[in-house]
Amino acid sequence: MEQVLSEFFGANVLFLVLTVFIIICIMAGVRIVPQSQKFVVERLGRLRAVLGPGINFIVPFLDRVRHKVSVLERQLPAMSQDAITSDNVLVQVETSVFYRIIEPEKTVYRIRDVDAAISTTVAGIVRSEIGRMELDQVQANRSRLIEAVRDQVSQQVDDWGIEVTRAEILDVNLDQATRNAMLQQLNAERARRAQVTEAEGTKRAVELNADAELYAAEQAAKARRVSADAEAYATRAVAAAIAENGLEAAQYQVALKQVEALNKMGSAAGTQTIVLPANALDAFGDAFKMLKGK
Repeated sequence: MEQVLSEFFGANVLFLVLTVFIIICIMAGVRIVPQSQKFVVERLGRLRAVLGPGINFIVPFLDRVRHKVSVLERQLPAMSQDAITSDNVLVQVETSVFYRIIEPEKTVYRIRDVDAAISTTVAGIVRSEIGRMELDQVQANRSRLIEAVRDQVSQQVDDWGIEVTRAEILDVNLDQATRNAMLQQLNAERARRAQVTEAEGTKRAVELNADAELYAAEQAAKARRVSADAEAYATRAVAAAIAENGLEAAQYQVALKQVEALNKMGSAAGTQTIVLPANALDAFGDAFKMLKGK
């Protein structure tokens, strides 16, 4: 009886151990990879596979997950490096790079410190590109500089299984002496523009004044021409009347005008003495004669 019980317990223990071993193997052979990561698996020290997101199976005790690599986009800390432009101006450039790992097996086995390697690469490329530009071009063509840095960094880090998503030039700083010189140049340019604007304003005022004088002269000439035309018309009308009614009608009108002038002089306030020309009475006589003749 004791032998039977011993065999029964021995079989149960063996079954229990086998069950536990199977469970351990299953647990060791199943790997669940998060969406934001990739697992690098080695077998006996050599690269075996790269596990993607989801449920994956490996050989227990032979395969081992050696590296868990995040595939999320990363941002390097802002870096600052000195560079000299082609016109010998020292500038300090602040840059930032965004990247993500797309081939973890290359990143793991080909480079030790990814961030330091990218930082060194970016610094060298920035110095090289700025050395080809003048200071004004660095300030004005920042987008072209950013594009050049991004393209060259992408080519350099391709062997590391890295994709550069963005590269930014955060700031371009100058030393104080260069800033003072640029400020003086800016003030001089502003003064020049102010002088040019003032000169253009004076020129425009002179032009407008000349146009106004020319317009006034043209209008005065038109008025004189109209007056001359009116006088000419009146002269032609008088000539036509004389031709039609004779010279006596003209003399009669002249005599009437003289008489009217004398009446006005006599009726003026404070007038006591009237000095008449010698032919004034003759003018009255001529007027009466013509009136009788009418």
